[in-house]
Amino acid sequence: MKIVVPIKQVPESSNVRMDPETGTVIRTGVETVVNPLDLYAIEASLRLRERYGGTVTAVSMGPPHASRVLKEAVAMGCDDAVLLSDRKVGGSDTCATSYALAQVIKNAGEYDVIIAGERATDGDTAQVGPGIASWLDIPVVSYVSKIEEIKDGRILTERLVEEGYQRLSTALPCLLTVVKEIAIPRLPTLKGKIRSMELNIPVHTAQEAGLDPERVGLAGSPTKVVKINTPKVTRGGRVMTAQDEISLGAAVNEFIDLIEKKGFLQ
Repeated sequence: MKIVVPIKQVPESSNVRMDPETGTVIRTGVETVVNPLDLYAIEASLRLRERYGGTVTAVSMGPPHASRVLKEAVAMGCDDAVLLSDRKVGGSDTCATSYALAQVIKNAGEYDVIIAGERATDGDTAQVGPGIASWLDIPVVSYVSKIEEIKDGRILTERLVEEGYQRLSTALPCLLTVVKEIAIPRLPTLKGKIRSMELNIPVHTAQEAGLDPERVGLAGSPTKVVKINTPKVTRGGRVMTAQDEISLGAAVNEFIDLIEKKGFLQ
């Protein structure tokens, strides 16, 4: 069985910055990590390999230093990895990104299951996984919380829905997007870290991946961020410290006066 895991490098949540001109996330000079939700996809893939055999390949798109997150995936247990890195794909939206990753996966040969994280913490769209499935013309099952079995060319999954859980049997090959309930991600092992340092990760350009230049990058992205605003806190406030009964009474009276002025008391 061949399993493919698309993963993404994202800025640490405290370091997210946006380019006001392009409307894209600034990734240069920023500390990045594996998208936390992709770790669950990696773990689910490794558990499938342990049950049914085969290989797990991690795939990513980004600048050259994105190879670091791929090495982390290998350190966790992935067999190999592929990176698409080219300035021509910079600024791609979710449509262009899913197209590019789908081409890389297609070029890698046959596959049985593609397992992706539910969403990325920087864009928070949950669109790339289903987008890859659309470009590859394969079934997609989203919000998967459990993989029950693979048998006779079909995969039985349990997915999270608003009313509870839904069981689905889907023909292979297919793409799954998984939620946190799927498994607890394992830590990289020392053996895995050594292997990841020794592994030479192939880096493909847009031309090598056979990408249509009109479908990637800012020019090939049908959606654009036209304006960015930083929210400002405009509310004023007053802090009163109640140190005794007198100051406590004063604080209570001021609070009552405030809510009366606001019309909260009828």
